[in-house]
Amino acid sequence: MPDLSGKAAIVTGCASGIGAATLRRLREDGAKVLGTDIDEATGNKICQKTGASFAVQDVSDRAGWEEIVAKAVSTFGRLDILVNNAGIVSGASIGDVDDETWDRVIAVNLTGTMAGCRAAISAMKDNPGGAKGSIINISSTTAMAPLPTDVGYSASKGGVRVLSKSVATWCAQQGYAIRCNTVIPGATETGILNAAEEATPGLKAAVAATSPMNRLADPAETAAAIAFLASDECPFMTGAELLVDGGALSIHPGF
Repeated sequence: MPDLSGKAAIVTGCASGIGAATLRRLREDGAKVLGTDIDEATGNKICQKTGASFAVQDVSDRAGWEEIVAKAVSTFGRLDILVNNAGIVSGASIGDVDDETWDRVIAVNLTGTMAGCRAAISAMKDNPGGAKGSIINISSTTAMAPLPTDVGYSASKGGVRVLSKSVATWCAQQGYAIRCNTVIPGATETGILNAAEEATPGLKAAVAATSPMNRLADPAETAAAIAFLASDECPFMTGAELLVDGGALSIHPGF
């Protein structure tokens, strides 16, 4: 297991799914964690159970990011890890998406990720011992194989891929040992998918079948990949994309 002892982290969207699993995993690996979510009751409960700190956050609030990062630094004395996990779906195609829906998805999934990176870098470059840290942005297989039924989600997750590379290379050129990588999960057993299953019975089975492994991922499996990128085990890995998709993007869709 990666050793994250002495490291301080922020995990957004910590109240469920990949975010909750990541918070638990980072705590198990020794990190001090500030979990954030718009769902105060659930997020606070999970953080209390794991010994993490909690703060209410709407990641689309760019000014609010400065407060979240300041809280982490004042609590832990530094910031080593940021996991930009919070995200939403719209379920709207290009044929029926409205401006309000589009703007909200982009604000949360893409602009929120950018604002998190910007605020985290500002803190990480002033870490005791020098500029160092690891930013992990959560994208999706829809960034490579977009959903015709969700234009906003697909576009925003594609944007996260490119954003991460720009952040990674800029930090490297500045001489900062601040890495930025992307995790690309496939179909995962999350609250969002469970809610979709209620509206469309059989959806989970159909989604699971897109992977050669013919199953959904457990959020803990994605959290393990995030913990690796958060650790010091891969110091030369930046601007990379780590697929956790059960082989879904490695097979011809006809087979």
